[in-house]
Amino acid sequence: MIADLRELDRRTGGPGGARRVAWTEGWREARAFVEELLSQIGISSERDEAGNVWAWLEGDREHAVAIGSHLDSVPSGGWLDGALGVLTAVGVMRAWVSAGRRPPRWLALVDWADEEGARFGHSLFGSSAFSGTLDAPRAGELRDHAGHQLADVLAADGVDIGRVLDAGRRRARLARYLELHIEQGPVLEHGGLRAAAVSGCVGIERHRCQFIGQTGHAGTTPMGSRRDAGLAACAAALEAERIAVDCGGTATTGSLVLSPGIPTAVPGEAEMLVDLRHADAARLRAMLGTVLDAARAAAAARHCELRAERVWGIEPVEFDKTLVLLAREACAEVAGSDFVLRSGALHDAAEVARVLPAAMIFAPSIGGISHAAEENTSDDDLIAAINAFGRLCANALVSRRPTPERRA
Repeated sequence: MIADLRELDRRTGGPGGARRVAWTEGWREARAFVEELLSQIGISSERDEAGNVWAWLEGDREHAVAIGSHLDSVPSGGWLDGALGVLTAVGVMRAWVSAGRRPPRWLALVDWADEEGARFGHSLFGSSAFSGTLDAPRAGELRDHAGHQLADVLAADGVDIGRVLDAGRRRARLARYLELHIEQGPVLEHGGLRAAAVSGCVGIERHRCQFIGQTGHAGTTPMGSRRDAGLAACAAALEAERIAVDCGGTATTGSLVLSPGIPTAVPGEAEMLVDLRHADAARLRAMLGTVLDAARAAAAARHCELRAERVWGIEPVEFDKTLVLLAREACAEVAGSDFVLRSGALHDAAEVARVLPAAMIFAPSIGGISHAAEENTSDDDLIAAINAFGRLCANALVSRRPTPERRA
């Protein structure tokens, strides 16, 4: 599996980081590589209405255990983020095929489409279509920085925005979902842990704030009469940081664009994209309200207008307690660590957990670095986490837990 990961990095990465942004050629190349690996063991794949890729291995019982993650990356991202889970899923299937045995239950590999939301700001696109929570008409209207509309980009890739929710029809074939991922933070490394179970994911509110002021000449517009949208946005970003610290959450202004964006003009417009996260739903809502109030105050102080819109959000999610316990047992038995943490990063498992029992295992990240070319995990830690995940899969395949009720 590690050799597969390094080959994927050779094809779609390098010193500048991963080049697998969803709906681009690098992402398609990554998916073609996974199809190659599956074809080597006699398994074909299919794409659902939302662009998610599925592969099935027949077992003794119906209602499959789904395993996977995502192949798409952020620009110049890391070689393991998402890819670890997908290629480990390939490895699990390869192990059963190589052994010449049918698994006790069907296995389903899934590569979720556009987990990152790097281009249009909407994370978990494919898994939210699967769970039924995606607001497809609104998502289809989203635009990237070049002005391309998501619905048009999807259509060019063979995905009809009007049919993406049909991806949820595959829920009826599944019993539970498992995912392996790197932690993307420093907790496991600091604790000397090679693998850990994940209890759930924090909630997220992602909003776009546009500050409308007045463009003016940098040399002739008096300081006291300026309507500087750029400084209003900067003040709002700093307030968001302070508020998040006070609330025990996180706030990130990951995008700040000034217009006209030249040194000789006072910015007449500024757009910031702020990402707020908290483990508690009520505190997340309170933090959002306070941040938006601060943005309005920052706009008013600079005599600017504020237009704010929600890009995307998700409430905090708890994973299935029985599967989390199985993950803990697998990590303890294989990696020697019985540890549980909550994910501050977002994962497709958070959406899937709305409709199916779900759980995750984390591998440590060196230096806690992710979403960067420097992202890495030692081979020894990868081996420990992969083997722990394999044990979790084996236990989940034989579990007699009743098949969950599914939302229509």
